Amino acid sequence: QVQLVESGGGLVQAGGSLRLSCAASGSIFSINAMTWYRQAPGKQRELVAAITSDGFTNYADSVKGRFTISRDNAKNTVYLQMDSLKPEDTAVYYCKAYLRTSTTMRWQDYWGQGTQVTVSS
Repeated sequence: QVQLVESGGGLVQAGGSLRLSCAASGSIFSINAMTWYRQAPGKQRELVAAITSDGFTNYADSVKGRFTISRDNAKNTVYLQMDSLKPEDTAVYYCKAYLRTSTTMRWQDYWGQGTQVTVSS
């Protein structure tokens, strides 16, 4: 079994910062890409930022220059540093890991349960 657990969400004023964490645990053999998504009420889930196992990153245009994704491979953890937050960043943030388990050795996506980020104006 594999679990992804997000933390770090909360309520912050516009212009503030939050740091999200997502820790993967269980029978993990290796992790490739780790990705943050978000879903605002009434909207589709969208990609926020992604990072490969080699450290290559990709960001949505709406967060470039404000958000930074990083990871600690030894801890199977991905982070999302969110600065200069705007009310439109309000959403549930989910992490996803593309990984291979030591039991099946098959690559597949695993999702966390989500953490709420609310930015007040």
